[in-house]
Amino acid sequence: MFNGKFEFNTDFFGSLLKPKSTPLIGVDISSSAVKMVELSSVGKGLYRLERYAIEPLPHEAVVDGNIMNLEQVGDSVRSAWKSMGTRVKTLAMAVPSAAVITKKIILDAGQSEDDMEAQVEAEANQYIPFALEEVDLDFQVLGPEPSSPEQVEVMLAAARKEKVEDRVAVAETAGLKATVMDIDAFAAQNALELPIAKLPNGGRDQTIALIDIGASLMNVNILVNNQSVYMREQPFGGLQLTQEIMRVYGMSMQEAEAAKRSGNLLDDYQDEVLAPFMDTLALEVVRALQFFFTSTQYSEVDQLFLSGGTASIPDLAEVVAERTQVNTVIANPFSGMDISGRIKRAQLLIDAPSLLVGCGLALRRFDA
Repeated sequence: MFNGKFEFNTDFFGSLLKPKSTPLIGVDISSSAVKMVELSSVGKGLYRLERYAIEPLPHEAVVDGNIMNLEQVGDSVRSAWKSMGTRVKTLAMAVPSAAVITKKIILDAGQSEDDMEAQVEAEANQYIPFALEEVDLDFQVLGPEPSSPEQVEVMLAAARKEKVEDRVAVAETAGLKATVMDIDAFAAQNALELPIAKLPNGGRDQTIALIDIGASLMNVNILVNNQSVYMREQPFGGLQLTQEIMRVYGMSMQEAEAAKRSGNLLDDYQDEVLAPFMDTLALEVVRALQFFFTSTQYSEVDQLFLSGGTASIPDLAEVVAERTQVNTVIANPFSGMDISGRIKRAQLLIDAPSLLVGCGLALRRFDA
């Protein structure tokens, strides 16, 4: 079964799904912050959150997943790493899903790995609108082709080299080393496996929506039996709340962001600014689900998870659930994990929905 784990590197095909013998820190670079997560194993399939850090990024250091100022982002990565208090210097990072082309192809079963690599490269020419020397490729065998046992389904993924190399360079600027490069949407999906497993029947045969609300983009990923069946981006995010705070209270962006995080605003903030924003956000989620229904054979969603920093707004899940008529919860990738004593649990509950990608990347340490 496809588990959404790719690994790009500059050597064409990487060591996809090979065990990672060294510890890893999951590093998610969004448009607003660097988020780091370190996990350890406490038994088969059991994990402990050892450390995490969230370091804000300067405005427009990262725009739409593109690293615009390498030194600023590198400085933020270094600061996050230092605040973690860890000795681990190897990183699992991710490129934005919008910068990756994925395609399911059918190949003959029983081929050697070298033969399959050669055939995937040949097939890639048909689907990638760039010269192959401009991209990093990876693939994963999904399983037998349902109608033809002599063939297998294979997922091909291709990312522009500069997207991968920029993130490798950021790690190097911070004095660290990127050893795994994944796709952010699939890393989030990986981290959601533990919360999904707690649903009735382990979430089996349910249609599950993950709505990640970033600073400027809302990423929609619909899953059925741990496989993505639909993805979409919508231009909406927490930045709109920041801009409304700036407009209403005459603040700078830095002041508005700080006030939004601390909740240090006038008494009318809840009714005049926050409630309308939450309702608009809920309507955007309704719109996203309507796109899903009209674009696929599916007509309902059984469970909805909200993630991203904006998802930590109190009562947001209830507002979205009322608008969508879908059971909605805030995604907590650490639900069911041990938590290190050095971590403040109350703060973790606030931060957890923004750490989904970082957690999914940190879990790459335990790939078998």
